[in-house]
Amino acid sequence: MEGTKPVNKKLAAALSGGAVLVLALSGCGGDDNEKLNSWAKEVCDAVQPQAKKIESANASIQKETSDNSKPEDVQKTDAQAFQDMSDAYKAIGAAVTKAGAPDVENGEKKQQDAVKELNAISSSYASLKKQVDALDTKDQGKFADGLKDIATELDKLGKSGNDALRTLEEGEVGQAMAQQSSCKAATAPATQS
Repeated sequence: MEGTKPVNKKLAAALSGGAVLVLALSGCGGDDNEKLNSWAKEVCDAVQPQAKKIESANASIQKETSDNSKPEDVQKTDAQAFQDMSDAYKAIGAAVTKAGAPDVENGEKKQQDAVKELNAISSSYASLKKQVDALDTKDQGKFADGLKDIATELDKLGKSGNDALRTLEEGEVGQAMAQQSSCKAATAPATQS
């Protein structure tokens, strides 16, 4: 019964694309704007634990897909991971709301757009959890098809996800965030060669 295996791998691959979203929260350079620096520190400190949560949710899915897992186990792991991701993105949205608008041109619009997007991502993961919960684990074929649909959704989510975050982190905001040790910790070390 290897039917779900390739699909699980696809799911894991699609998921790692989604995680990039939060890990995009960094930039480079330096800045002397004190107000902006304290804003960046507040956001980065709040993002770090959530980025870890998303990372471990990803890891649990990767792990479950690499074994010869039973559909029931895959379903349980995936559902929990999607729930964790939904909570994490919601928490990041709340942190950006609480921090207020960054002290830059169009700061308020950038902040509102990012929060709107983070909440939308949170909702998307919540609905993916519902989809996983509804899968028929008794029928291997149906289960594999269901996972395939979820992988497609995840793929879309990963691709469309980070526009507002990118906008939020342009220029001075990104520079201020890059100086925060908590934001450095929240970013993937993949950028080092």
